[in-house]
Amino acid sequence: MARPTNKQDLIVAANSQFDKLWKLIDSMPDEKQLGAFSFDDRDKNLRDVLIHLYEWHQLLLNWLRSNQAGNMVSFLPEPYNWKTYPQMNVEFWKKHQATPLEEAVTLLKESHTDVMQLIGPLTDEELFTKKYFPWTGTTNLGSYCISATSSHYDWAMKKLKQHTKA
Repeated sequence: MARPTNKQDLIVAANSQFDKLWKLIDSMPDEKQLGAFSFDDRDKNLRDVLIHLYEWHQLLLNWLRSNQAGNMVSFLPEPYNWKTYPQMNVEFWKKHQATPLEEAVTLLKESHTDVMQLIGPLTDEELFTKKYFPWTGTTNLGSYCISATSSHYDWAMKKLKQHTKA
């Protein structure tokens, strides 16, 4: 699937990849859904992958809402930056070690809906014009939305397929 360049393609890609992710999860036997990954990684199981996606949705939602309200904030919270964000991912992982899989499922499904609702009123121009908003830096808002949705769902599916084959 080509990288979206307009709102309609962004919505289709996000929803279609999200649906594919759930079809993959639903096709996994219970022992794979509940089991630990056999490969060495930050994410040790399905819950960890789902929580990772949820937390990145939260980054997008908080950043977009704050900046739309006139409170200029960076996408990555302090003290993280694009060089140190892997440590932020580890903190997300640590934060959710007591989160049950069922809750992770609910959180992710709700946050996907929230992201799609936030994208809904935005125009092609707002999403795909570089520097349209001063807080998107040198890129466009759509790139952040793609990264937090369809691209991240692709990442998750690759990880889950690797686990299923192991």
